[in-house]
Amino acid sequence: MTALPESTNATYDFVGIGLGPFNLGLACLTEPIAELDGVFLESKPDFEWHSGMFLDGAHLQTPFMSDLVTLADPTSPYSFLNYLKESGRLYSFYIRENFYPLRVEYDDYCRWAANKLSSVRFSTTVTEVRYDDGAGLYLIRTETGETYRARHLVLGTGTVPFVPEACQGLDGDFFHNAHYTHRKAELQSKKSITIVGSGQSAAEIYHELLTEIDVHGYQLNWITRSPRFFPLEYTKLTLEMTSPDYIDYFRALPEDTRYRLEKQQKGLFKGINSDLIDSIFDLLYQKNVTAGGRPVPTRLITNSTLKTASHEGGLYTLDFHQDEQDKDFEIRTEGLVLATGYHYRPPAFLDLIRDRLRFDGHGRFDVGRNYAIDTTGRGIFLQNAGVHTHSVTSPDLGMGAYRNSSIIRELLGTEYYPVEKTIAFQEFAV
Repeated sequence: MTALPESTNATYDFVGIGLGPFNLGLACLTEPIAELDGVFLESKPDFEWHSGMFLDGAHLQTPFMSDLVTLADPTSPYSFLNYLKESGRLYSFYIRENFYPLRVEYDDYCRWAANKLSSVRFSTTVTEVRYDDGAGLYLIRTETGETYRARHLVLGTGTVPFVPEACQGLDGDFFHNAHYTHRKAELQSKKSITIVGSGQSAAEIYHELLTEIDVHGYQLNWITRSPRFFPLEYTKLTLEMTSPDYIDYFRALPEDTRYRLEKQQKGLFKGINSDLIDSIFDLLYQKNVTAGGRPVPTRLITNSTLKTASHEGGLYTLDFHQDEQDKDFEIRTEGLVLATGYHYRPPAFLDLIRDRLRFDGHGRFDVGRNYAIDTTGRGIFLQNAGVHTHSVTSPDLGMGAYRNSSIIRELLGTEYYPVEKTIAFQEFAV
């Protein structure tokens, strides 16, 4: 892919806005395509992927083949295996016999790939996007006054930490788990810590804080509104739902049915690794055995929704409702960590072209089967943020290469990388 100089006279085939793993994968896959001119704009000074959750030993929940390129092009020089080879760790990774990369390792791999690309522009913040009807081009303006002209846009701005309504505007030093490793030392200086939320991040933080509870002597609470600590569903027939077959099935369902399933299917991609659940239980057992008859200062509570929160005198008062018992209870804590997930927020720079975007009956983007969200059906493409239209395939790293192969087909008008039509043994529709 040839990168053109930035000016109002340069016209790109596409501009990618935001550089998470999905748009980075698109950058890697389009780099060798001479027929495409594109550029990727990222506001951060370097690639960064969930750096606040680089806990010791934390790893991806998908194997290394779910890298930026392999499932689209196994011969790509931007593969994870090539990264290992250049890093001198290929044989070590082989001997390790664990095909799940460390989270910090995956981040380093993405940095390695980004630094090899000619199409990436860091420290470039997009402020507005307009559409030139006469030229049939999108005009992308940046904070520094540069203007990029493009026939297509690919949005990869990602999701942002979700703060529950009860904690919006709350005083104090509470934080979302996205900042955990940066705030860990400060957190462990407190006499009590409460984690609110469920899922892998909450479990990883709880396990690490429980491991060091004897050293620091804090009270540790983990409270979730989920009925139980759900394991991530990872059986092979369930994994077939991350497939083009299931996208076709899910996309064709009525909108209300898709929204109902979106809530029901969270355990397919927001559950806890079953080995971690077992490790937490084993650690609790060990702590109780060695506590000399004293109860370990920790509580795990399910079925409980946070209703209100206040902060006074360095102490949070959290009011919960136990949903099954229909009872209220209160937790007081010095430290508060919200492991409440992420949500998608349409970027403000799209406001001036809102009339060119498609929305569904719930006010969210109406994402086409080909990942387009504009009224032409092939002008603006969306990375991730499509669980309500593409189900569990939307956030799955392993489906990123498939989605990018599909977007490249739309940009070129021809299939450059083979796009799988069906891979599942089972039938989803009758």
